[in-house]
Amino acid sequence: MRTTLTALSTVRPTRRLAVGGLTALGAAGIAATALTGTAHAATPDTAGPAGHRAAATAQHLTTQADHAKQSADKAAKAAKDSGKSGAKAKYADNLDGWIREARAVMAKHDIPGSYDGIKRNIIRESAGDPNAVNDWDINAQKGIPSKGLLQVIQPTFDQYHVKGTPDDLTDPVANIAAACNYAADRYGSMDNVDSAY
Repeated sequence: MRTTLTALSTVRPTRRLAVGGLTALGAAGIAATALTGTAHAATPDTAGPAGHRAAATAQHLTTQADHAKQSADKAAKAAKDSGKSGAKAKYADNLDGWIREARAVMAKHDIPGSYDGIKRNIIRESAGDPNAVNDWDINAQKGIPSKGLLQVIQPTFDQYHVKGTPDDLTDPVANIAAACNYAADRYGSMDNVDSAY
């Protein structure tokens, strides 16, 4: 990158590029800046070796930017098409995947809760076991034990169940979404829960 900056400033000193700006611009911005600043000003016939390097660098950056844009366009089209076809995003069948899937559902219903806040509470409540059951607390003594990743009782699950998740208390995604919906209603967010709730 330093060689490129030196070549660019040698050809046309009035078009110096700030290093901080290069980081923010990305490949497309660099290519556009390089093209407007040097490639048009320095033709291979009139510029020396620095001009040739600058023009080649500008062309290379333009090509990279074009490829990046094409890849982004393909990804956006694929995402749009999968949304139209009703295809569901794939999530891993583990704690990370359950949290990510629950957060995607929660986002559709404006239910707050960060990944870290949810995971912290899951680890405290169930150690990540979706089949965990509390059979000793007051709820268990009343016949409605807390279950699942976030230790939810059936009446709470029924009241705070989130549409788009299975109607199953021990389903990991449904359990997380319902618990976060309850925590949002009672505490503002699962992020604000640091003990039994």
